[in-house]
Amino acid sequence: MSSDEETETTGVGVTTGFLARRLGVSPTTLRSWDRRYGLGPAVRADGRHRRWSPDDVAMLQEMCRLTAAGLPPAEAARAAKEAARRGVAASPALASRTRATARTRAGVRVPEGAPPTDPGPGAPPDTGPPMDAAQEYRGLVRAAVRLDALAVRERLAAAVRTRGLTGAWEEVMVPALRTVGRRWEYSGDRHVEVEHLMSWHVSAALLHVYVSAAGHEPPTGASPVLLACVPGEQHTLSLEVLNAALAERRVPALMLGAAVPPEALLAAVRRVGPPAVVLWSQTWSTANLPLALHVAAARWGVRGARTRSRVLLSGPGWDARPGPGLLRPRDLAEALRLITGPADRAADAVPPAPL
Repeated sequence: MSSDEETETTGVGVTTGFLARRLGVSPTTLRSWDRRYGLGPAVRADGRHRRWSPDDVAMLQEMCRLTAAGLPPAEAARAAKEAARRGVAASPALASRTRATARTRAGVRVPEGAPPTDPGPGAPPDTGPPMDAAQEYRGLVRAAVRLDALAVRERLAAAVRTRGLTGAWEEVMVPALRTVGRRWEYSGDRHVEVEHLMSWHVSAALLHVYVSAAGHEPPTGASPVLLACVPGEQHTLSLEVLNAALAERRVPALMLGAAVPPEALLAAVRRVGPPAVVLWSQTWSTANLPLALHVAAARWGVRGARTRSRVLLSGPGWDARPGPGLLRPRDLAEALRLITGPADRAADAVPPAPL
């Protein structure tokens, strides 16, 4: 802790500025919550200056969780104050009530007190209308900025539940990751812990979907799709979401992960005989077009009936039009269509934008 932080946390409690940084909101927001909803500190130093005690901080953390979950600020404030008075967390019960309210507004009657249900992998999203995507990903970013792992996990699970995997990825996870990444880029290493927290929990949410979907049915016996990052590439989240989406569709896949050496990649292609190979590159410096062409030219199978894999170049590192025989999906949905669609139709498609 720096000397400035020690000054801000000594005495009766923490200052408004220190608490705002911890919660990921502005000091103006804290003062507004105090003025409008009575969410002020129990003690004011010298009768004027706000000093927030641990109980005050816990109450405002609950307020942040509830507003990030889509509850109106006034209702969230009442619930946070009641939870603080009783010394319990309000989030679980109110999350259930929020889902019930959304479904009732959509014309679906939910019995009072009915527990939330897990629809399982591949099931349609909740019938209630989802929160506005911008509001949802901003709430996710705020939870990550205040290092609230529980809220990050809850928001990611809710996004997958209400929007489905593809919608959650494209409308919530990717915008949140980009926002956090920009904060880190423009502020040096000050927000590296926020970016790491967000990435870890997104990866965990994707792995949960994959494990839940892959465990429902035995393997089909078909050759798996091969997913790999090119040599030198460490970013795997986009391959992880593709892996989970294929599992939901009962398409076998073999995830090789980050920075796969060329020899290992080619050996895997020959051993597995994949119908498709997805190569991810985040930056132009890792995009290895000769390797991609080599994979596309590789033949496998019994003599007289040898065939080759479709090769999908995914990620912003590749050129928009890489050349004949290489596919260029523009997003997750396009990648899924090219992998699961007929080979002859997919081979002619070269979309211009990256996955």
